[in-house]
Amino acid sequence: MILYGLKTCDTCRKALKSLPNARFLDVRADGVPDDVLAAAHARFGAALVNTRSTTWRGLDAGERAELPLDLIRRHPTLMKRPLIVDGEAMHLGWGPDVRAALTGQQG
Repeated sequence: MILYGLKTCDTCRKALKSLPNARFLDVRADGVPDDVLAAAHARFGAALVNTRSTTWRGLDAGERAELPLDLIRRHPTLMKRPLIVDGEAMHLGWGPDVRAALTGQQG
């Protein structure tokens, strides 16, 4: 299991604490492999881009209109986090549904 996130992200830290066997990759330092990013975009679509982030708010209208994968490649912090890859399964975020699927815990 690989958890893509930011080491400074509280949500990513909570997920990593609950998933002690997950390998953590910092998207800012390590990036996200193109095949993983493409698969995540195919699965989650526009939800992959965090439009509530500080990075998003700093983009102009022209940049916001770019393709999501190009934006995330240039600005990795735009990706919603964490992205958790568990074999063929992918999970985005750390909501109750993801926690239940990966740990059996809710809430």
